[in-house]
Amino acid sequence: MASRIQSTARQLSKTFKKKSRFDIGIASELPTAYKKFWHEWKVLKPVAVHYIPQEGKWKRDDLTGEILPIQNIPIPLKYPNEIHEGIWGGEAVVKGFQKRDPRRRRVPHYWVPVIKRTVVKSEVLNTHLSVTVTDRTISLINDHYGFDHYLLKTPACDLVSMLALKLKKQILTELMNGCPRYAHDPERQKAVYEEYKTYLSSYTPEEIEWYGLSWYEALCKLAKQKEAANRPVPLKNMYRKNLVEKLKAAGIEAAKTPDELSNTTSWLSKMNPFGKKDEA
Repeated sequence: MASRIQSTARQLSKTFKKKSRFDIGIASELPTAYKKFWHEWKVLKPVAVHYIPQEGKWKRDDLTGEILPIQNIPIPLKYPNEIHEGIWGGEAVVKGFQKRDPRRRRVPHYWVPVIKRTVVKSEVLNTHLSVTVTDRTISLINDHYGFDHYLLKTPACDLVSMLALKLKKQILTELMNGCPRYAHDPERQKAVYEEYKTYLSSYTPEEIEWYGLSWYEALCKLAKQKEAANRPVPLKNMYRKNLVEKLKAAGIEAAKTPDELSNTTSWLSKMNPFGKKDEA
């Protein structure tokens, strides 16, 4: 009896699946390109920054010799709004407790990364940017041999901030268009494009178009596209088009000669009581 109930429960759990945010309302019409970006941004597991993950499944305690399981549980992080105004290299705010005195209770404490303002150069965009970064961000930029390489090689789950994602999208768009900012220097334009063109193989034009958009921005973009596609045509435009087609089919010219226009008078001018009468 119990096994039958368990099998029924398994079948029901497979039948009734929990709806995701892409199954409700207008979000169900979002393209696959945005779903791919969302998976890269919110679903993929980011690189461990605030703890050192251990390999294997078991470890032995050095003092007691007891065998313990390895649990690489990520530390819960808090992402303030200020994180989207800079590039923090995966760092965030950590909330925990501190025991500042052994004779007193522990107290809540927030560990905030040390941020500083610096200037970075984007070679593809051919511009300098003043952004707030951390020491880890500067180290990652140096490890990737450039700001552009760092953004293009790092997935969205590690960039986190909207500023970094917008810059990455802008760089990809610039590469897709052939680096037009170097149009004044063709040799430099070709060299920059040849250096960074390998990153375009991972994205399609549609994926670049939807890359770096927040959930609200993606829904607004989709709503505008639907509105533009279903925009009603005014009746006057439709009637004018039908009339022109009928005139063309009948072989009648739409425009008259100047002599014919001067000889014809409007019926409104004839009905105007204040108009001048023709002298006999």
